[in-house]
Amino acid sequence: MNELDLNGLDAEIEAQGYAVRHAVDGAACRELARIWDDESRFRKHIIMQQHAYGRGEYRYLSYPLPEMIASLREAFYPPLAQIANAWRRTLGASDTFPPTLREFIDRCHHAGQTRPTPLMLRYGPGDFNCLHQDLYGELVFPLQVVILLSDPAHDFTGGEFLLVEQRPRAQSRAEVVTLGQGDAAIFPVHHRPVRGAKGPYRLTMRHGVSRVRSGDRQTLGLIFHDAA
Repeated sequence: MNELDLNGLDAEIEAQGYAVRHAVDGAACRELARIWDDESRFRKHIIMQQHAYGRGEYRYLSYPLPEMIASLREAFYPPLAQIANAWRRTLGASDTFPPTLREFIDRCHHAGQTRPTPLMLRYGPGDFNCLHQDLYGELVFPLQVVILLSDPAHDFTGGEFLLVEQRPRAQSRAEVVTLGQGDAAIFPVHHRPVRGAKGPYRLTMRHGVSRVRSGDRQTLGLIFHDAA
């Protein structure tokens, strides 16, 4: 795992709705991708077209998470919790997220959300992921991370990561987020605060993946709240 440089995330996400950081080197990406073939690591396997989610597959990991994935989740959480708490203050909420992932996961489990949500996704030619939000219970951490494990220069074409934001009483705005192998996209789960003329309001966000034209595209998704 690379040394994560997470400085300036808040300003980038406020300006454009997301941030990108290089998180994992090529060798580590290949090691992570191989986890897909070990079915004992996963608790659930989803075929997207069976649920009208798109086309492709994803698998939710089981606890205990593979060491590298657990380390990435723990490393990302503290700076993202600072941003999440700033968002709470902007929106007038009094409760806050704890400073460590362990404390937050304990809070999830006390709320009945005990199933791990980190997942691996795999797309082949013609596969895509419809726009969606990753909400798994009442307790939601408002930021998440997707890491591209495949190399777009060699492994696949198409399959761009998409973000769409919807402002009240306005048309939606779409963004194609360019990722290289090992890059992490950091973005809102369901909404983010934006300051308007009459004060702050929630801007709704959804994400997805465009159609893969050729090859094989694999990603790792880090969601911080567990599922009910």
